[in-house]
This record gives sequence, C-alpha cells and structure tokens, in this order.
Amino acid sequence: MVDYLTAFWSFVADQDNIWWQMLVAALIFFFALLVRGLFTRFIFGMILRITHKTKTEFDRAALLAFNNPLKNLIIGIGIYAALNYLALSPAIMAVFSNMFRSAVIILIAWGFYNLVGGEAYDKVSKKMSLDQSLSMFAARALRGVIVALAFVIIVQEWDYDVSGLVAGLGLGGLAVSLAARDSVANVFGGVVIIMDKPFTIGDWILTPSVEGTVEEMSLRSTRVRTFANSLVTVPNAVLANEPVTNWTRMQKRRISFHLGVTYTTPRAKLQTCVNRIRELLENHPEVHPDLIMVRFEQFAGSSLDIFIYFFTKTKVWTEFLAVKEEINFKIMEILEEEGVSVAFPSRSIYFENKLEAEAGRIDNGGRQAP
Repeated sequence: MVDYLTAFWSFVADQDNIWWQMLVAALIFFFALLVRGLFTRFIFGMILRITHKTKTEFDRAALLAFNNPLKNLIIGIGIYAALNYLALSPAIMAVFSNMFRSAVIILIAWGFYNLVGGEAYDKVSKKMSLDQSLSMFAARALRGVIVALAFVIIVQEWDYDVSGLVAGLGLGGLAVSLAARDSVANVFGGVVIIMDKPFTIGDWILTPSVEGTVEEMSLRSTRVRTFANSLVTVPNAVLANEPVTNWTRMQKRRISFHLGVTYTTPRAKLQTCVNRIRELLENHPEVHPDLIMVRFEQFAGSSLDIFIYFFTKTKVWTEFLAVKEEINFKIMEILEEEGVSVAFPSRSIYFENKLEAEAGRIDNGGRQAP
C-alpha cells in the first residue's frame, strides 16, 4: 500500500501541467476542509468530553477559547500547502510565507484574547477572589498587551525596524500625554479607584458630585444611575479626590430623632413614656438589638426632649421606611394612651407695664376708643 502511495505521489510531482497542479492544489484545500470538519465534529467533541471528566473546568474553558482559531488555522495550513504545491516564484512564495506566519500569529493572539476575559479568566479571578472592577481592568489591560505584542511580532515578520517604531510611538505618546493631561489623570484615578475599591458595580454611593447606583466602571469614567433614573458620567479623577459614602456597605440603618413633649407633662407620665418607648424598641423584631437609646435628654426652649436612637436590621430603603412608619405609629399610640401631647415651637411674651383691662379706653384726644 505504501509503495502505491509513493508511486502516485511521484507521478503527481512529475506533472508539469498547470491545470493539473491547480487541481491538486484544490484537492489539498478540500482535504483541509475535510480535516476541519472532522476536527469540529469528532476530535474537538472527544477532547471536550475528556475535559468534562477532569476536576477543574479551566481546561475546558481554555479549549473553547481556542476553538475558532484552531479551525481557522487548519484552513490556513491547507491554503499555504496548496499554494506551496503550485511552485510559484520565490518572491511570491516569500510574500505568502510572511502572510501565513502573520495569520498564525493573529490566530494565536485571537485564542489568548478569547482566553483573557472569557469563561476561564472569570473562573480564575473568582478563585483568586478578585474584585469585579479590578478583574475587568486587568482583562482589558492584558488584552491590550496581547494586541500590542501580536502587532510588534507581525511587523518584525515583514522585516520592519521595530526600534524606530517604538521610539516614534514613545515620542508620540509623550506628546499625546501632554495634550491630554485630564484624560491621563482620569486613567490614574480609575486605577486608584480599582485598587482602593471604595465601591463596586451595583453599589449605592453618595459623593458631592452624584448619588445613585454604580452601573459601569472604565479607565476614564464611572457611570452612576441616579434615583431620578438619569445616567451621570463622572470622571475618575473627580471621584478619586472626593469623599465617597458607600451606603450599600452599611451593616444596619440608623434612625435618630428628638421627640418633644409639652412642659405641662407630669414627671411620672414622662418617665412612663420613656420606659414604654424603650420597651417597644427592644421587643420589635426589625430593630437591631446592639444599640437602643431612649433618654429624657434636655429641657428645650419649648419642649421636654426625649432622645431616640436605634438601628433597623434591614438596609433596604423601602423596608426601612415601613419599619420607621410602624414605630412612629406605635409611639403616637403610647403618647395617646398616657395623655401626653407633642410640643410645637411656641413663645410666651410678658409685658412689663400692666395693660388696660377695660373694653373702652380714653385716647389722647379725650375721646373714648371702642
């Protein structure tokens, strides 16, 4: 069998007919298509089934990242082999050889580009407990490095001087950085935010510039969805230099206020109200038990002030308002049962001279005023 194949290949190699060479080149190309189909249907599927049996899922994710590049690489090898059989001139084959090597570099870079930021990258970042924003930033940076390396290698394959190109890019980058200082400041601000992690995507934040939920973080800016449902884009340089309150990370939600009752309230009634309100909060299922303060704090200008300070277990705003409303109604009920009135701002005025009590007074002209 081997002798027959060798004789057939010798017969094919001895043929000088251009049409015959084109036919063989086409057969080589179609053979590459056949191999690609077999690889897609059988070989790749078999490898995937093997990876399903392994303990880690990284190998399967990496294989999926290189799936399309490998299939296109088979086609590229078939095209290059077909062109090589045509015995073209050395100059033309040199061009096709450079194109083939460049295509191989692009396909390899394509596979790594898919790998970084894909399923395998997500699994590794989760295993390393990386923050989502930091993971996204690292993925974008690595993808940029992959593209840059592929570009430099391809340029070298075509015999261009990379050192001059790099020097030119360096001078150009310096000029661009001087002309775009604000953009550079935003980039460094984004790096500071990602490293310090004052907030992540989905957090509710409050700054002097904006308040809302973080929707997207990039190197240049951060997009925040306000409670008016508008989207605000804030430069990272601004956010990096502002105090940021992250409401999402609070462990409990505070309620603090003064309850003023009238000065006519008897001491015993006031003491009973303080004790009953404290008991209400201590037994409420939605009040956090760590810190509850109900104290008769001060003699205010027009009221006796009871200081009330506690936390709710829920952090959700709507649930917090519902708990606060329920407690307010309970406090009103206690005051009604004890016959205690809530004070309002008032002022008493005392006259130094005694006022006329009569309905009619004598004015300066001797007439009786009504």
